[in-house]
Amino acid sequence: MTESLSIVALSGGVGGARFLRGLLAWAAASGTDLDVTVIANTGDDMRLHGLQVCPDLDTVMYTLGGAIHEDQGWGRADERFTVAEELRPYGVGWEWFTLGDRDLATHLARTSLLAGGATLSEATARLAARWDLPVTLLPMSDQPVETHVELASGETVHFEEWWVRTRASAPARRFVQAGADQARPAPGVLEAIAGADMVLLPPSNPVVSVGTILGVPGLADALRASPAPLVGVSPIIGGAAVRGMAEACLATLGVPATAAAVALDYRSRHGVLDGWLVDDADAASVPELEAAGFAAVARPLWMTDLDATAAIAGAAVDLARRLR
Repeated sequence: MTESLSIVALSGGVGGARFLRGLLAWAAASGTDLDVTVIANTGDDMRLHGLQVCPDLDTVMYTLGGAIHEDQGWGRADERFTVAEELRPYGVGWEWFTLGDRDLATHLARTSLLAGGATLSEATARLAARWDLPVTLLPMSDQPVETHVELASGETVHFEEWWVRTRASAPARRFVQAGADQARPAPGVLEAIAGADMVLLPPSNPVVSVGTILGVPGLADALRASPAPLVGVSPIIGGAAVRGMAEACLATLGVPATAAAVALDYRSRHGVLDGWLVDDADAASVPELEAAGFAAVARPLWMTDLDATAAIAGAAVDLARRLR
């Protein structure tokens, strides 16, 4: 008999998208019928060249649509940069954030839809339809939320500038989710959580990706009220981020860059998390996590290829099954 599962995943960009691809591969191999709703971080969104750019939504869309640049993990495969090359002599844009021609088409389409009165959710559905995605892709909110970084110098910059241009090298004092107090979960978000069999946290940045999603008013409340178990995959292995510079984000909050500390922070800051996968390198943290009330499992967590990623996703589902 085929098992059917309704799963909600809170996703950032590259790590979340690759985990989701592994989840779908695991379902195909195991014969499990999945109904997956992805709630994507929009705190990285920004305006560039007058266009609305949504990095995490697009990374999930391109990855699951088979159009991602595999080596980078973001942007389009077979990209061209004719427009960027023409803009450069005009001194327009940022050298540290270049949009390819194919990617620009996505942003043009989104901006046109928004200008015509569509909400971000509606625009996302229109864009996702082109790729025939096997998931329902939702922004965390239709209201604009931007993550800004208040630097130790007193200057405040957009998160993408701090992350991409400075490589998180400038000391950060705090993160500010501008607009979050006016935001509310996008249509379909609360309904998906209420109907979920389980909620998964892929190995996305726990501070500025998953943490920003959980910061949308009412969203964490819905997760706490749901009977669905919430299981996460540690983005920290052996004291270092699997990808990116999450250690710098954690340090800003005073959270140690360890698998156990991230789980404890999810619980203390947002009041969520039931189960936690850690890498074998962090197996010694399992007793600490269990003593704190988590169901914890140690296993290999490097997403080295699709088979390895599918196995990780399957382990997360198995742990959630145990907790149901």
